[in-house]
Amino acid sequence: MISLIMLGSVINYLTRSTLAVAAPTLLQQLHISAREYSWIVGAFQGAIMAQPICGYVLDVLGLKMGFAIFAVAWSLVNMAHALAGSWQAFAWLRGLLGFSEGSANPAGMKATAEWFPAKERGLAGGVYNIGASVGSMVAPPLVAWAILAYNWRAAFVVTGSLGLVWVVLWLLFYQSPDRHPALSQQERAFISSGQEKHLQSDGSRPSLVKILALRNFWGIALPRFLADPTWGTLSFWLPLYLSSVRHMDLKHIAMFAWMPFLAADFGCVFGGLVAMRLQKRFGVSVINSRRCAFTLGAFLMLGVGFVGFVQSPLSPYAAIALLSLGGFAHQTLSVTVITMSSDLFRRNEVATAAGMAGTLGNAGLLIFSLLIGGLVAKVGYTPFFICLGLLDLLGAVVLWTVVRERSAQGEV
Repeated sequence: MISLIMLGSVINYLTRSTLAVAAPTLLQQLHISAREYSWIVGAFQGAIMAQPICGYVLDVLGLKMGFAIFAVAWSLVNMAHALAGSWQAFAWLRGLLGFSEGSANPAGMKATAEWFPAKERGLAGGVYNIGASVGSMVAPPLVAWAILAYNWRAAFVVTGSLGLVWVVLWLLFYQSPDRHPALSQQERAFISSGQEKHLQSDGSRPSLVKILALRNFWGIALPRFLADPTWGTLSFWLPLYLSSVRHMDLKHIAMFAWMPFLAADFGCVFGGLVAMRLQKRFGVSVINSRRCAFTLGAFLMLGVGFVGFVQSPLSPYAAIALLSLGGFAHQTLSVTVITMSSDLFRRNEVATAAGMAGTLGNAGLLIFSLLIGGLVAKVGYTPFFICLGLLDLLGAVVLWTVVRERSAQGEV
């Protein structure tokens, strides 16, 4: 089941990364400026902040049907990008894409909460989040191939059609643990026995107002606000950075732009393994083990601050290496804090809470992306890389001081 939803995440991030890889070609052919491109990216990020709506729909309709509806929508909208001819048309389409793709993280957390006991949930969340890295990693060579073989419009058609194929697989094979025919009673009992009893669903519909009133929501949402700009910078601005600052052509971008996302794959698993190791070897609680993994990733993120300072004949490759460290570090901490929604909220609240936290994460990404678009021509990329290296340390402070472990006796 986690492999199936991971594949959905691969498709989700492949489609959202298509524009970034095609951007150097597309901006040149359609005469779109960097500022207008930031507005296009901003439309996506503004719309994806509707994740609480996506999470609520998933909690109410159920994961299987709800996620299928959203996946069909984002696949068709992505294919429609091939018809766009202006930055305004791209902005509208990116808004529709952002809304439908906002379902991915709430769906992944809901599936993880349903299928895995608490002690395995961190690693399961890491495996699921590999999809984000793989999708972003596959995009540069696949999109570059489509552009070189056909044109930039074909790239959107190819990546969008893959989503429709995945929907068929999803509808055929996904079931919840209580309905899956291949699951034995022993396996069901193992999953159930490892779930926190006080986080079981109480049968009510999730309340956005109630979730907003909990300090634990802000304890995981604010670190996401501070951390998510890293992923947005890698996903939406890396090809343009390599083209404009490191002077790489489309072929070289295809050769190197996927590397930070490959490193991010390892970070996804690393964060979960660190948390599991701390729990099993040293008896650290679930919440504290997650906080330790996040903090480790935050210190590793400091290396990104040096990207703009490497100047030598090998500087493009050194920059790629530091950005790859950033991809590894970011996913180490990001997977950790995303998974915590399943540790702190009831099963009927997980998708909604994850979606609401994702809204703040994407708000941070939106603000950061608009700042890049508005200021990069004046100050360059270096100040933004420095900020990325420092924001996660602040996120770690918030995670340690605001989050409280939830018990069966009350809300926190």
